[in-house]
Amino acid sequence: MKRSSAITTNAAPAKRCAIYTRKNTSAGLEQEFNSLDAQREACEQYIRSQASAGWQAMSDRYDDGGFTGANLDRPAFARLQEDVETGKVDVIVCYKIDRISRSLLDFATVMDRLNTVGVEFVSVTQNFSTTDAAGRRTLNLLATLAEFERGQMAGWRRDKADESREVW
Repeated sequence: MKRSSAITTNAAPAKRCAIYTRKNTSAGLEQEFNSLDAQREACEQYIRSQASAGWQAMSDRYDDGGFTGANLDRPAFARLQEDVETGKVDVIVCYKIDRISRSLLDFATVMDRLNTVGVEFVSVTQNFSTTDAAGRRTLNLLATLAEFERGQMAGWRRDKADESREVW
């Protein structure tokens, strides 16, 4: 009797990839193929290129059309944050870093939170990824710059308050 042998594979564990897209204005979103679709398509293509590492695009859509990047108050981004917190996401993939935020301070805060819960981040057009040492180094530099920016802003506020008192 012939025995069957089990085939062992070294398949990478699946990584659930959430795609986040954002557009400042709602102009053009009614088109059949719009900016959010183009961003998503680029992200999906990148995820497919990482299939050997187990990357899989999630079917949930996190699209914020008509929302500024000046703050983090966006409905799809809030849903994404909830899914990150509940462990449903392993990697966030976006077209450009500024789709997450145009504020360095907000971006650094988001990256710090992702790092804390073990979620990776990739910007497909800017060669920025926290999945490797070089990306984590870049993130640390951004965090350092954000800390410097916070300190500068606090100093400016103090100076402005002092100026206001002198006027009165």
